[in-house]
Order: sequence, then structure tokens, then C-alpha cells
Amino acid sequence: MALHSMKDVSKTDKFRVAIYGKPGTGKTSTAKYLTGKSIIVPFDNSEKVLGGLDNIEAETFDKSIPTKELARLATELPKELTGFNNLILDNVSALEKAWFIEQGRNSKSGIRNELQDYSGWTNFFIRVIDSFYKLPINILVTAWETQNDFTSMTGQTFDQYSPQLRDSVRDTFMGLTDVVGRVMVNPDTGKRGVILEGNDGIYAKNRLDSRKACAVEDLFNWETKPADKK
Repeated sequence: MALHSMKDVSKTDKFRVAIYGKPGTGKTSTAKYLTGKSIIVPFDNSEKVLGGLDNIEAETFDKSIPTKELARLATELPKELTGFNNLILDNVSALEKAWFIEQGRNSKSGIRNELQDYSGWTNFFIRVIDSFYKLPINILVTAWETQNDFTSMTGQTFDQYSPQLRDSVRDTFMGLTDVVGRVMVNPDTGKRGVILEGNDGIYAKNRLDSRKACAVEDLFNWETKPADKK
């Protein structure tokens, strides 16, 4: 057996946080509230909103060849993490779209996806996210939002907001992630916040502290409990 004590393990060390929302709600710019130095992998090439910040460096990612690029990152990223505190994967919804476009381009028709692409994406994405999540660094993931049918315990059906990913990978992805929050903008004040507690209409979870919602700028200011202190 290979037991190790949990006494000195902090819940918020090497956190995995995912936020989702409509385009333009400031998901990518939330990265500026991370403490320390960050690497961003821009799957949708929207990293320029972080321009002017000297603690964030952007990895080059050619979304026309996502399979090859992710294989390269799997080899190169572990060697580049020294001195960095955070890795930002921006945005996995765009990555999914780019991957299916690539597979369609490589199909017999040259444009349409084939049946095996859908099961292939399930295996591919789970392997990719698992390899990223094993890295010894904090990770922030962003995604667009969508609405899916959700059946409650009482049998009622709701349209539930959640990250825009295919059903086959979304639940596993959210299960592996410590915090999943929906970014929203208050129409009256223009201020942005993150919903951290889910309900029938919104998927959200927070297993790192007791907050149910917070301002975007406070997202990474974890409540520290005595058991978390080293």
C-alpha cells in the first residue's frame, strides 16, 4: 500500500476551476484575478483581452490542427511549468468545435463527421483533460454556456444552463472539476458575478469552500479554514 497523510493537504492547493457563460461576459479576463504567474492556452485565440498584463504568458495554439497541437502540449507543457502558478485552458467549447471540424476535414466526404468521430471525441477529450488535471499547477478552464434538458428528482424537466460540451464528456468533465461556476452580468450595475451553487436551472458546484456566489474578482479568494492551513 502507498498511504499518505491528509493532515497537511490543502483543499485549495492545485485547484481545478471551470467557469462558463455567454460570449462577452468576461470569462477570459477573469484570469487576471489569479495569484502569481499564469500560462494561457487560447483555444479560441481570444487571449488579447489580457494584453498589458506582465504575469500571463500565452502559448501558441493552432486550432486548425488541434489533435497535433494537444499532443505537442502534452509533451512540452510539463517542462514549461517551472515558475508558473496557474494554467488557463480557454475555451474548451471552442476546442470541441475545432476538433470536430478537423475530423470532418479528414473524413471521406472531406466535410461531414462520421459516426466514429463522436465516440472518438469522448475518449480523446477525457484523456486530454485528465492529462492536464494531473499537472502540478492550479487550472482554470473556461467554456461557453448552453442549455440542456434536466430531469429533477421529482420528475420535472427543466432547461439547465451548463458548459457547452457534448453530453458524452460534460458530466465527466464537471465531475473531475472542484468548482464549476456560471458567470453572469448584473444588467442594472454591469458588475459580474459567479454562481457557485447549482439548482434545477443552473449547473454549479463548489467543493472547496462554502460560498454560493461571489464577485468575479473574488473567485480565487478561497475561504481558509484551520484544517487548510499548513
